[in-house]
Amino acid sequence: MLKKTAFLLLAVAIVQVSSEYIEPQFIEDVIQEQSRTSLGPRIVSGWDAKLGQHPHQAHMRMTNAAGGVSTCGGCFVHHDWMITAAHCTATRVSLLIRGGMISLSETPEYMSETNEFWNYPSYDNSIPQIVQPNDISIVKLQEPIVYTRNLKPIRIQPSADANRNFGEITLHASGFGATWTGGSGSQVLQWVYLRGVSNLLCGLTFGTTIVTDTTICAQWFNVTSQSICQGDSGGPLVYTYPEGKIFLVGVTSFTAGANSGGCHSGLPAAFIRPGHFHDWYTEVTGIDFENLDEVEDETTTTPPTTLPPTTVPPTTEPPTSLPPTTPEGDSNEEGSDEDDTSEEDEDLPELLKRLQVKVKVKVKVNQFRKKVRVVKKIH
Repeated sequence: MLKKTAFLLLAVAIVQVSSEYIEPQFIEDVIQEQSRTSLGPRIVSGWDAKLGQHPHQAHMRMTNAAGGVSTCGGCFVHHDWMITAAHCTATRVSLLIRGGMISLSETPEYMSETNEFWNYPSYDNSIPQIVQPNDISIVKLQEPIVYTRNLKPIRIQPSADANRNFGEITLHASGFGATWTGGSGSQVLQWVYLRGVSNLLCGLTFGTTIVTDTTICAQWFNVTSQSICQGDSGGPLVYTYPEGKIFLVGVTSFTAGANSGGCHSGLPAAFIRPGHFHDWYTEVTGIDFENLDEVEDETTTTPPTTLPPTTVPPTTEPPTSLPPTTPEGDSNEEGSDEDDTSEEDEDLPELLKRLQVKVKVKVKVNQFRKKVRVVKKIH
């Protein structure tokens, strides 16, 4: 609660001081030869992924009409279909898609090239350099995917859950993007925990023109530099529901601009909620993704369910520490009540020793028991 309040005050202060919203920027990665010579270890303060940990993750290399090349991420959702960001595909003439690997230096289990994709109708393809709402695209794979342990689809967020408030909920993102603002991309797939931010708070940062009902925002979990970055666009933001099923709840879209600190600013990053577009998916593909049996049958890999420490990353299995489930104030109040009860338990034998008259003993004991019942009822 204190974190949420502090962030709200910070966002309001930013708006009041500058009278302008934070400038957002897309996070596709324009490939340059020199950028591949110094590779960092993280998405931004994240960890190397294990093979099969994110089997829905795609890597996409896009080529435009002039021969320029850039990279984005993507999310496999079907044998024949992938979801990514519209700004990744707009004005591109060819997409090379790879999957089923965690290192770009390894031979992928899947690779195909396509030029078939559909950007959401309200997205203006003529100005892909401008941050827009509904930044989502669905891509037709030329070769169908053969599912393996390392290559599987992810369920798309149900339409009934599309407007859920993910504020303060733990999510995770993954990608091959840069490990620092303006830095080089990673050769190894990275993942990071993030904390959901309400649309209200996110709108105070970037403005409600681009933060709409179809937007979901998330920021650092326990280290302010934790974020997605250049090259992660189009990749997945994932939530593990209580029953253990994982769902795609966000498609990576943009972060704060470099002038505002970029990927490591500590400000939220924005994603597109895929649950808002099921009718459109069906119109384009003929598939009802909300009732897709193959995803239920094939997707068995679950993401880490525990949370990272505040310093060193895990070397084998994710750590077991969990985030607080109640606000600090509530925890302190409950602790005080429990301490009071414990002290009264310890004082009872001494009290009985001092009391010699049976009537007085009975009165005192009854008073104590009544007080204990009151304390328990409060809990």
